[in-house]
Amino acid sequence: MFEQTLRPLLFRIGAGDAEAAHEWTLRRLAGLSRRPAALAALRARYLVRAPRTVFGVEFPNPVGLAAGMDKNGVALPAWPALGFGFVEVGTVTAYGQPGNPRPRLFRLRDSEAVVNRMGFNNAGAQALAERLAALPRPLGVPLGISLGKSRVTPLEDAVEDYLTSYRALRAHGDYFAVNVSSPNTPGLRSLQDKAHLDALLAALVGEKPVLVKIAPDLTEPAIAELLEVCLARGAAGVIATNTTLSRDGLAPADRDRGTEAGGLSGRPLTGRAREVVAFVHAETGGRLPVVGVGGILDPDDAARMFDAGASLVQLYTGLIYRGPTLVRAVARAAAPATVG
Repeated sequence: MFEQTLRPLLFRIGAGDAEAAHEWTLRRLAGLSRRPAALAALRARYLVRAPRTVFGVEFPNPVGLAAGMDKNGVALPAWPALGFGFVEVGTVTAYGQPGNPRPRLFRLRDSEAVVNRMGFNNAGAQALAERLAALPRPLGVPLGISLGKSRVTPLEDAVEDYLTSYRALRAHGDYFAVNVSSPNTPGLRSLQDKAHLDALLAALVGEKPVLVKIAPDLTEPAIAELLEVCLARGAAGVIATNTTLSRDGLAPADRDRGTEAGGLSGRPLTGRAREVVAFVHAETGGRLPVVGVGGILDPDDAARMFDAGASLVQLYTGLIYRGPTLVRAVARAAAPATVG
């Protein structure tokens, strides 16, 4: 029903503007979040229990909403009702910022992909903290918070910028993701370098689990060096991967639109994301749990992520193209491997 009826309607919103459709959907989900009876009905339809404990946090199922879908946490109660076993908000920065000029979000339909150059548009860490403080708890699933660097902050002050966000939000997150891999903030990916990352993790790792989100475009030696820092500094895990600058694997009809600047997600990233997950798992001997994200559009994609070594998975582009039944299908397929 979603692919035949709802998706075509959503894709026509705003004369085909992907961000307009995204905003329209969030407003509806925010309204739904204030209707307990509707949430209960959705939970009855979509919720699948397949419990798993990872980095000391209990997850009702291993399928999460990736950062970027609900940056400001405006629709948080709706996501667990749609079957997600955890939710990651953000990426949030110390200072509110508008992000890059629009248009900045593009669908590549034949490729089942998205290009975005959003640029960490968000209301800021303090605004998110206030929203989370007012939210009825418990949410019912773990809440992750993705932290990024404010565009106005020089790289040499990045540690304090991340710390400002972390301090404001520390009481509200079950885990924190350090986003040093978005391609849409100038210079951000240099924070994956050994010295920068070491200083950042030295400041952030503490009472709450801290994960590092890495780029799929890193070489294996660069990933190995990053993992050394993660292990030495006590990071709780790795999120693999962020969007890619590569345009490999695009359908012919999407090659012109694919030239838009930004990070690519969706089906063209499926293989590379899985390769990175497998490398991280093998390189660390399983000592660093991996959250697999990138190109998961059906249960088989998720199963291969788990086989590659992922402990949890996250969805974003798959949700756009396949709808909430994908969440339920992936959780159901994962259940035999996660119960017991």
